[in-house]
Amino acid sequence: MTMPERTFENSVDSPTAPSLDCITITPSDTLDLPQITKAIYVGEGGNVVLRPALGNADVLFKNVPTGSTLDVRVRAVRVTGTTASALVGLL
Repeated sequence: MTMPERTFENSVDSPTAPSLDCITITPSDTLDLPQITKAIYVGEGGNVVLRPALGNADVLFKNVPTGSTLDVRVRAVRVTGTTASALVGLL
């Protein structure tokens, strides 16, 4: 199999650029994500408790609809208080 063409190979990545990779998010009250996200896709709606990349406190996003994207750079998603599921970190 060949690698896809790298059309944007020389482009600078930024918070507003499309994601280059994705990770499955498993919420945890003690562990940070392996990498800070650009955004989080919410596959199944509910509440999301997260720690912003530069924040000192967790933040509750209430009643996030299924299929939504939270445009926030996140370093952790907490299990306590998070009812949404099928979370994907956009990198």
